[in-house]
Amino acid sequence: MIAAQLTARFPMGMTSLAVLLHVQHTTGSYGDAGLVLAAASVGQAVAGPVTSRWMGSWGIRQVLALTTVVCAASITALSLLPPLLPLDMVLGALAGISTPPVQSAVRTIYPKLVNSTQLTPLFSLDASLQEIIWIVAPVLVTFVSTQISTVVGLLMIVVILLGGGAWFILSPEVGRVRIPRSRRAFGRVLLRPAVLLATIIGFLLIGACAAVEAGVVATFGHGGLDAGLVLAVFSLGSLAGGLLSGSIPIGRWAMTRRLAIVAGGLALTLVSLDVWWLGGSLVVAGIGIAPALAVLFAMTSASVKFSDTAEAFGWVGTGQLIGAAAGSAIAGFLIDGAGSVGAFITAIGFAAVGLVVAVVFVRGFPDLRFRDASPIPDTEPVHLP
Repeated sequence: MIAAQLTARFPMGMTSLAVLLHVQHTTGSYGDAGLVLAAASVGQAVAGPVTSRWMGSWGIRQVLALTTVVCAASITALSLLPPLLPLDMVLGALAGISTPPVQSAVRTIYPKLVNSTQLTPLFSLDASLQEIIWIVAPVLVTFVSTQISTVVGLLMIVVILLGGGAWFILSPEVGRVRIPRSRRAFGRVLLRPAVLLATIIGFLLIGACAAVEAGVVATFGHGGLDAGLVLAVFSLGSLAGGLLSGSIPIGRWAMTRRLAIVAGGLALTLVSLDVWWLGGSLVVAGIGIAPALAVLFAMTSASVKFSDTAEAFGWVGTGQLIGAAAGSAIAGFLIDGAGSVGAFITAIGFAAVGLVVAVVFVRGFPDLRFRDASPIPDTEPVHLP
């Protein structure tokens, strides 16, 4: 199941970069490429909670199959049709709207696959292994798009999207799990303090990561290996942190401790932007990222009814998408004004605000040291004669 969902989600680490390279290559304008990417990001952010909730009404396999086919068709059309900005924006938005909600699906399924004592370590393992996507996918799509063709790069994404999606959709575990139809109004799940906190902190944490990526690229440029290597060790730090923290119980202060590691590591980047110092600082920061994400997943799962789990994870994912866009945008603005150090100041700011939120609202975090992270069972009144 982990291998299938990682493969199905692998295109998510490639699509934005591939679209950027393709639109810029075909139109000669980074501005046009940015507009297409913005349309795709807005579509994905808006649709995430909606398509996730549909899985409780229509079934997991049906929603995943529909979105996978539509998304693949949109990317194929974008790669093959002549460049025309309005059309490219429509296709980008359609690809974003139809992004398969694999992440929401698999994190809804996990509580049904393992016993209660294994669920928190499984969330931690999942948060760690997803770093493989962000290490390998950008390198692969950049190599194919620049050395062969941007069209081939996009079509490669379509092949992986269809193949990985089919593998995940046809997995027996996906067929065995049935998400009950939610009885709550759309969006009501955000009234749960833990879900709202997970969405806000996910926004801030991923915003910090996006700012770091912008800062590393601005520091070392696109041409050399230094930027790729520094980002790789950043992800490897996160991978190691997630694997090491999987068995640590999650209390109310767990998020605070893990965000403190992230903020502390990012603060060290201000000492020097030398490749060795920056790489070491980001390893330290990375050690807290996957463990913090594991807390987000566990607290979300443990705080809602099973019928609301998919929608809750959809909102958390939307928060992360908006955070990535905000972090990149603010970092880009400060890079223009203050140089690459401005991006790292942005990252520190996002992480520091996340740390403050975790401290101030610590009572909103569930204490999972003496209970499991399984969703609240769906119950309904039974009428007796």
